[in-house]
Amino acid sequence: MKKIAELVFIPSPGVGHLTSALEMANLLIRRDERIFITFIIMKVPFDTKTSIHTQSTAEDANSRIRFVELPHEEPSTEQKSRFHIMTTLIETNKTRVRDVAAGIQTNRLAGFVVDVFCSSMIDVADELGIPTYIYFTSSAGFLGLMFHLQFIQDDQNKDIIQFKDSDTELSVPSFANSVPTKVLPSVMLQNQDECSRFLAHARRFRRTKGILVNTFMELESHAVKSLSDSKTPPIYPVGPVLNLKIGDGSHQSDAIMSWLDDQPPLSVVFLCFGSLGSFGKEQVKEIADALERSGYRFLWSLRQPPPKGKVELPKEYENPQEVLPEGFLERMAGMGKVIGWAPQVAVLSHPAVGGFVSHCGWNSTLESVWCGVPMAAWPLYAEQQLNAFEMVRELGLAVEIKMDFRKDPSRDINQEPLTAEEIETGIRKVMTNDQEIRKKVNEMKEKSREAMMEGGSSYISLGRLIEDVIKSMDFHS
Repeated sequence: MKKIAELVFIPSPGVGHLTSALEMANLLIRRDERIFITFIIMKVPFDTKTSIHTQSTAEDANSRIRFVELPHEEPSTEQKSRFHIMTTLIETNKTRVRDVAAGIQTNRLAGFVVDVFCSSMIDVADELGIPTYIYFTSSAGFLGLMFHLQFIQDDQNKDIIQFKDSDTELSVPSFANSVPTKVLPSVMLQNQDECSRFLAHARRFRRTKGILVNTFMELESHAVKSLSDSKTPPIYPVGPVLNLKIGDGSHQSDAIMSWLDDQPPLSVVFLCFGSLGSFGKEQVKEIADALERSGYRFLWSLRQPPPKGKVELPKEYENPQEVLPEGFLERMAGMGKVIGWAPQVAVLSHPAVGGFVSHCGWNSTLESVWCGVPMAAWPLYAEQQLNAFEMVRELGLAVEIKMDFRKDPSRDINQEPLTAEEIETGIRKVMTNDQEIRKKVNEMKEKSREAMMEGGSSYISLGRLIEDVIKSMDFHS
């Protein structure tokens, strides 16, 4: 009888995490017919799209993938930050996750694949006597930084919070260059509790059977090699894992692509800041002035910030003119287009796009590499400052607007707006055909595709993971 290996995927709450985990699951089931996958979906109130996305995904999904939605949880009003809400939600769902996993036949339950923030689910897997794998949706460089900071705190008894507002540079094994503490994630610098909770994830990672990283050897060879030591579980670089669906067939998407069709090759700068990226009126005016003064054609995804003190996703402006400088849309009618939501992969794939002003989320970073579009780095929150550092300084695949900029409303971090001059300088740098960067990005584009092909580095790594999962079943069954 054919062996079946059923993996339980536990993504962090939110559409972004679910989408990436689903792409990873699809890679696994396409690769090996022995693999079956159960997704356990946790929902948060500020991301209403998850249920809709899960439903449409379930309809399109392979028959070897099933979805289990856990009951909706209202967070305590005491929890202020998105990180805190998610941490509490994951803890409260442990029993429900165990009940779902316990309902799977023991002889086919191969292990948990959990998102970064769901590492406490390792306790549930241990209770069931099965292994846990981490699906790490950020860079190998960031994974190495987490391990290094945990080492500094646990083994050297140094307080990470001391690096807040410091000019110190750290020697981190996963980076060839020293890392300025100004690019460390906000969660590690805000307060002791949040920092400790975050480093607890790194501690738990060390207890896992392996870590799947959404990267590829050719992009982060130094970081991946630095993680191949006896203190770290096996690392599987399996990326770039991307949702490459081009557009969604909507009228909105068609209008954007039609406008791009009318623009010359490499003439458009695309500005997009992710699902949580938004700016207030003052910063919007500076961006508009920069675009107008630069003289470049542009496509600008403009989102409205949530009300102050509310943990919600940004919305689209009903009327963008209320925040844009007077007459801006009329003056720029032939040169640019202001939009809300953007079909990002479709836009980056279009030959008219020559540069990408980005928040440096890791998915967006990998998409820019996959499509061969140089980035101008303008990070906002999470680990984006570190991603910007890696792309600009470590790898030379992007230009800088401001590498250590921070805007994280959930932690009351809002830096002074960047000036039109700073933004214009970045736009000019990324669009004036810096041949060296453009050449390097195009070379990495080819390598990213080769990595996923049969015989490529990520293809081989995924095969190694599957065999290790099957062998591990023999061991724990």
